[in-house]
Amino acid sequence: MFKRREEPVSDFNVVPPQVRVTSILGENTSWKGELTGKGGIRIEGLFEGKINLDGLIIVDQKGRVESDVITADTVIVGGSVRSDIQAKRVEIRSTGRVWGDVTAERFSTEEGAYLRGTIQMEEAVEEVKKDEPISEISPDEKLEGKPTLKPKKKTKKED
Repeated sequence: MFKRREEPVSDFNVVPPQVRVTSILGENTSWKGELTGKGGIRIEGLFEGKINLDGLIIVDQKGRVESDVITADTVIVGGSVRSDIQAKRVEIRSTGRVWGDVTAERFSTEEGAYLRGTIQMEEAVEEVKKDEPISEISPDEKLEGKPTLKPKKKTKKED
């Protein structure tokens, strides 16, 4: 009549380390050097140097970063950043200030955010498996399923 579950159901979802903060650079701390690796960092103080992180970077309201290039999966700016940013996702919060060029797949800002530089949106790049052959398409071939652009029709008002 009543069946007993063989395995318990768990509602607990583990967040991968790349999308959560695993380290903090405190408010009264300054650091010069190079930051690389996997995981997430929250910068509340001053960081000067190169950042190449496979994960999340949060620059707190009081945080400052001075670098040539910041490379990460996600960059959230609430403080000030003097650097170019290359990431999959970039957010500039209302208190955020960025002096540099941003290259991202996804970009968002809040009202009041400041950016002095250019924004270049990139399409998401699908990773190719090592065993899969890469096929090349010549420019003369038509891609199936892709709509073609047609010239605009003239209306009577335009004549």
